[in-house]
Amino acid sequence: MKLARRLSRLGTETAFEVLAEVNELRTRGRDIIALSIGEPACATAAFIKNAARKALDNNLTHYSPSAGIAEFRTVIASYVSSTRGIAVDPAEVVVVPGGKPIIFFSILACAEEGDEVIYPLPGYPIYESMINFVGATPVPLRLREERKFSFDIRDLRSRITDRTKMIIVNSPHNPTGGVIPKQDLHEIAELALKHDIWVLSDEIYSRMLYEGKAESISQFPGMKERTIILDGHSKTYAMTGWRVGYGVMPKELAVHVGRLMTNSNSCTATFTQYAGMEALTGPQDSVDAMIAEFHVNRDLIVELLNSIEGFSCHTPAGAFYAYANVTRVCRKHGFRSSKELQQFLLHRAGVAVLGQQCFGTRAIDEDQEYIRLSYVSSADDIREALRRIKTSLADESLIREFLKEERSKDLIKQ
Repeated sequence: MKLARRLSRLGTETAFEVLAEVNELRTRGRDIIALSIGEPACATAAFIKNAARKALDNNLTHYSPSAGIAEFRTVIASYVSSTRGIAVDPAEVVVVPGGKPIIFFSILACAEEGDEVIYPLPGYPIYESMINFVGATPVPLRLREERKFSFDIRDLRSRITDRTKMIIVNSPHNPTGGVIPKQDLHEIAELALKHDIWVLSDEIYSRMLYEGKAESISQFPGMKERTIILDGHSKTYAMTGWRVGYGVMPKELAVHVGRLMTNSNSCTATFTQYAGMEALTGPQDSVDAMIAEFHVNRDLIVELLNSIEGFSCHTPAGAFYAYANVTRVCRKHGFRSSKELQQFLLHRAGVAVLGQQCFGTRAIDEDQEYIRLSYVSSADDIREALRRIKTSLADESLIREFLKEERSKDLIKQ
């Protein structure tokens, strides 16, 4: 069977592959604590579910406009206007099923073969995948631990060429929890204006900031006209399975993104849009409580990680991920990479984490090794997971047995 060559350029989200492995182990009776998937463990709030039920009962189950229900777009425009300090027209909003379509459609609409797109590394793997898929060139911008997982603006400046069409920023950031300082956002804005570059601003974790105020690059003069804001309900409202996301962008681009929706999805499920509308306009107590719990979990997991010999974890400023430096652990015990450590922890400790290779094919840092741990679980689960990690790494015979099996697999493959 002959398939299009472009499919070879399509990447994946490795977190879902690890989740499948976790589920398979659980079906075999294994007790696995999953700190791998980026999904709030709490349930969607009852008032949001009730709004969906009401929509279903009222037979709101048919097509909506491709760009979304007009009333929902108006609510989103009002919300983004108040939270970002910019004037947003409902015509500048496109509702999509989750956050990924905005990544796909924005890159597809703004970048062509031969163009370059700068993206954060490590980062959400779909950025790199979509850049490759449309035939553009991915240009990674390394995030540095010593800069609290932000980047050096001089590094960004050196990567801009006459072929640069887009810069992707993600703050608060997945997988590191880093936040880009307002001054750095201002300097990115100046570069975008100077070189006529689009900015895709992934703000899906904008509500999950533990100190200070979330800043959007769209606030700076001239940037609303060249910024695509990505946001949605998955993380903030524990609605990952509902698939409610949206983009805010210039009207001219919104028309084309709406047409891409017509050609791909027709529309976002109508009753989920009514649930999403209720989420934005209803009480925010459940969101505040969830973020307060994440704050406690963040402090707990960072403390426990730093108590394990060979681990070093910077305190994340936002999102709900801890990005731990495990370089010394890997070198001490002979793990060839964070991926091998990830597999050891899954199969020997019963804890699912993600190694740095899950965050872009070029995410491997030659000098350092990292793992990401999601702290959306209960405090008891976090304590037990870190106890298992600490205990398993103290058992040299367990590590030797695992590494022997891994090396045997390699010999068989050869």
